[in-house]
Amino acid sequence: MTTQETIKQAIMADPANQEFTKAGIEPLFAAPETAKILIIGQAPGLKTQEAGLYFKDRSGDRLRDWLGMDEATFYDSGLISVLAMDFYFPGTGKSGDLPPRPDFAPQWHPKLMALMPQIELVILIGTYAQHYYLKQKKSTTVTQTVRNYQTYLPKYFPLVHPSPRNQIWMAKNPWFEAEVLPDLKKRVATILKATES
Repeated sequence: MTTQETIKQAIMADPANQEFTKAGIEPLFAAPETAKILIIGQAPGLKTQEAGLYFKDRSGDRLRDWLGMDEATFYDSGLISVLAMDFYFPGTGKSGDLPPRPDFAPQWHPKLMALMPQIELVILIGTYAQHYYLKQKKSTTVTQTVRNYQTYLPKYFPLVHPSPRNQIWMAKNPWFEAEVLPDLKKRVATILKATES
């Protein structure tokens, strides 16, 4: 029987991930079968990998604020799943973190998604997740995608990364806080409220 744990063990046993496994680093993801909302980002940052918990940083705090959600709901409710485009920190390049490995998501996402039949909303954070799942041209920018977020509803909801480094972007694009975030919070609240009845 395929479970989240058996897939995790397979990921750790994969030769492509031996550098991490030998260092005692486990893949960061969550795929509870009861999940209603799936969040797909780029890859764990170094801080979150060291903490051993996805979105356990300032970006995570901001993301939960955007979702209108507390940590207990985010981590412990079984309603939220998190699959990045790579489950390990990819390293640092000249201008920030390196991109996720391109062959990682195609190999592991389908297996994990098969465990989560109740997903109602997929939140795509950043360029890599959006290009992959929305089948976009590489020239399509995050700003274009998020500005036209309604095009991808009701299944997908694209977002800019919640990193504090994106404060300048948010200042330049006031429509994001005025229009996009209220809609996101409303949709998330509707899904979560339905689970209470």
